[in-house]
Amino acid sequence: MSQAIDFSKLSLRDTLDLAISIEEEAKERYDDFAKQMDAHRTPDVANFFRFMADNEIKHAEKLAAKREELFGDEPSSADTSVLYDIEAPDFDGARAFMSIRAALDVAMESEVKAYEFYHESLAEVADSEVKKLFVELRDQEAHHQDLIKKIIAKLPEDDGFDPDDFVDAPVSQ
Repeated sequence: MSQAIDFSKLSLRDTLDLAISIEEEAKERYDDFAKQMDAHRTPDVANFFRFMADNEIKHAEKLAAKREELFGDEPSSADTSVLYDIEAPDFDGARAFMSIRAALDVAMESEVKAYEFYHESLAEVADSEVKKLFVELRDQEAHHQDLIKKIIAKLPEDDGFDPDDFVDAPVSQ
């Protein structure tokens, strides 16, 4: 996770660029999951992933606005090779024919990782406005966790969903 990022060696511009890339990657991953769920005819789960993608792009837009305010159109020089899986849900986290509970579990893991990213970066971000933005985004990630917990609490313990119901029987050779 963010332990691979040494914030003390990043410029403020690079820190913002990295945060923007992280949010964009998470949005793309949620979009991919939504398409996968659509293809497998699980529209409730697909809609949930689209909702999460919308949240991620809002974060990216806030970060981009701050970056533009501070640095205009200066080119990015951030090393984005370290961002893989910092916030985005794991590629194998979503499965075909997953229940809404399983989708919520995947989203929760992502929101926890996002919270940790922003929280850990605060120790090295010196600019007070960026620090304030990172605190806001960290707190929004915590709020997203609370929303997910509330949705989970409303779900029945047994949603009657068994992914094994969708497994094809082996074909004899």
